Amino acid sequence: MAKILFVLTGADHWTLADGTEHPSGFWAEEAVTPYQAFTAAGHEIVFATPGGVVPTVDKGSLAPEVNGGEEGARAVTDALAAIAGLQHPLKLQDVALEDYDAVFYPGGHGPMEDLAVDADSGRLLTLALESGKPLGVVCHGPAALLAARDEDGASPFTGYRLTGFTNAEETQAGFADRAKWLLQDRLVALGADFQEGEAWAPFVVTDRNLVTGQNPASSAPLAAELLKRLG
Repeated sequence: MAKILFVLTGADHWTLADGTEHPSGFWAEEAVTPYQAFTAAGHEIVFATPGGVVPTVDKGSLAPEVNGGEEGARAVTDALAAIAGLQHPLKLQDVALEDYDAVFYPGGHGPMEDLAVDADSGRLLTLALESGKPLGVVCHGPAALLAARDEDGASPFTGYRLTGFTNAEETQAGFADRAKWLLQDRLVALGADFQEGEAWAPFVVTDRNLVTGQNPASSAPLAAELLKRLG
């Protein structure tokens, strides 16, 4: 049995370019689907957030229109409520990588607010990448990579093939012209080899121990890839 660390945003909003605080948090499917896959395989999940705050789910991720209808919305809402660990996350600054076999970052717009500039998260990501342990990051989760720095102050993710929520998807979601910055642009500026799949379709990119998914639909295949690596 492996022990997997889930790092979630502690933010309950995303500040837009005009200063408006858009209610947000983590995206339900991106936490629930991998959680269910990992626990069904017998693995243990531990949650951590900046400051150990109880993470906020983006209410938009519980809507019927993003869950295939009312039944799907009820299922993801109930599944989320059943995850007791979400109510008792560790403080991210207290986490020791050696205690875990893999690390996973769900998305939602929340990581754009806090994890993108969180030094504790950045250190953890740098260590995880160096360790060779499976590191999974999905959708807006790769915003956290922006805070990672090596000893020389450079990004350890420079040159890595990866993906994340695309400019096209952000445009279709209605936020591209309202955002302070776009995730794809920042990852490209970082020197990452950004790969773009079809909008809203499952798309997973692997490079060494890094496994990234483009959007919510990518969380299931990403979890399957991490499970393969955990043996």
